[in-house]
Amino acid sequence: MMSPMIEKHDALHPDSARLIEAFERDGVLPYDQLGVLRARSTVAGAARLQGERAEVADVRDVLVGHGAGAIPARVYDPHPGQATPVLCYFHGGGFVTGSVQVADRACRALAVESGWTIVSLEYRLAPESPYPAALDDCARLVEWVHHDAAELVVDAARLVLCGDSAGGALAAATTHRLRATPYAPAGQLLLYPTLAPVGARRSPSITAYGGLPSLTVSSIDWFWHHYLPPSAAADPAAVPLLQTDLAGLPPTTVVVAGCDLLRDEGLDYAGRLRAAGTEVTTRVFDGAVHGFWWMDAALSQARELTAYLAADLHRRAAG
Repeated sequence: MMSPMIEKHDALHPDSARLIEAFERDGVLPYDQLGVLRARSTVAGAARLQGERAEVADVRDVLVGHGAGAIPARVYDPHPGQATPVLCYFHGGGFVTGSVQVADRACRALAVESGWTIVSLEYRLAPESPYPAALDDCARLVEWVHHDAAELVVDAARLVLCGDSAGGALAAATTHRLRATPYAPAGQLLLYPTLAPVGARRSPSITAYGGLPSLTVSSIDWFWHHYLPPSAAADPAAVPLLQTDLAGLPPTTVVVAGCDLLRDEGLDYAGRLRAAGTEVTTRVFDGAVHGFWWMDAALSQARELTAYLAADLHRRAAG
């Protein structure tokens, strides 16, 4: 028998409906009810919903920087020895969970389909390392690719930032931080980004989908609470949705999930970028739920998203 929640949200893609029904049947708790350690374990478990690992010509782990402050990263190079464009990827997980490892298969698939070199960053997590630690790490990766990554053979002039969920917030904030520097990215791909705490905001997507177990309002605010010190809660450098000066940003693609509480804020941010003169492409994956890119064995739209991103990167490379 179909659950009342599935009946209420009949806009869900059939794959997403089956996943939500499984979450309900298994009694999956929101992240804010799990605590930090169990939330991390739950997100790491997303690997069980992933398909076969794509083989990339060269995959290697590197350190960004030197000494005690070095940051781990993983490089996916589909064409060793060729100066390919490069994508710096920041994983999702609410600033608190997630890792290079849990996003490994998505990055492998995108590297193979796009032909771009991907550098996936193991940035520092909250609450141990709250803002601005993760953002500093992301900016440092971009500078490293430009100047210090002797082992990379890439075209840094065509460097694009990409992030999903909290990684989308980091990509947006990093792009803004670097826009007037020699390290300004050539583009950004924001995948169902969380751009601010929800708080008292109520958009149609928050009202309709804020209770789905894939991501709840309370979980979003719990993640942001761990990431943002009180002194930074109203800082536009930390909270992209608070930015008022969006001029001078590079071509941007914003992807949102149709049945995600974050859908409307992603589209709102895209509209504000467009109004500020940025070239913006938006794509809504109707019926998709938050985080779907990491679950390609369960959700066919994950594979569609990889193909869409690869096509976007092919277009950028050709331009």
